[in-house]
Amino acid sequence: MYLIVGLGNPGRKYAQTRHNMGFITIDYMADELGVKVNKLKHRAKVGESSLSGHKVMFVKPQTFMNLSGESVGEIVRFYKIQPDHVIVIYDDMDIAAGSIRIRKKGSAGSHNGMKSVIMHMGTDEFPRIRIGIGAHEGVDAVDYVIGGFSKEDKEPLERAVAAAAKAVEAIISDGIDKAMNMYNGNC
Repeated sequence: MYLIVGLGNPGRKYAQTRHNMGFITIDYMADELGVKVNKLKHRAKVGESSLSGHKVMFVKPQTFMNLSGESVGEIVRFYKIQPDHVIVIYDDMDIAAGSIRIRKKGSAGSHNGMKSVIMHMGTDEFPRIRIGIGAHEGVDAVDYVIGGFSKEDKEPLERAVAAAAKAVEAIISDGIDKAMNMYNGNC
């Protein structure tokens, strides 16, 4: 089984914000597959389906961004999922809005949600898809990430979500190396 984890903040207030790109991607994929991500398990909303012939669980932690790892760690331990079968999708201010970057492993950078996931999984060796939200000069980082989308960003971010969804499928069906070659920067 693969876990496809989207990071974000629960609640209507945060639904359409830059920091919820992970949740938005999970919702996009679930809609495409006709899956409901609404069962509450391990402090997350989850839904199950299959993708590329593999069982997958879509996960949206309900612990708020900075504590996401608490939920993810519980699920990984409960289902005994290997780290290379955990794909985490999240926003990144260091990448241009509308671009995606896939990595096999690595540090969390400045992203507190990823810091929590790494800490609670006990490893940084799991695939991740970062969706670029760009940085905004003169705006506090917290205000920027929990702010809504600008008109200019809406279309590139929608393309990035669609590309991230395809990248998840490529990771599962073709492997991380091929997915990186296909999707890194190509949105």
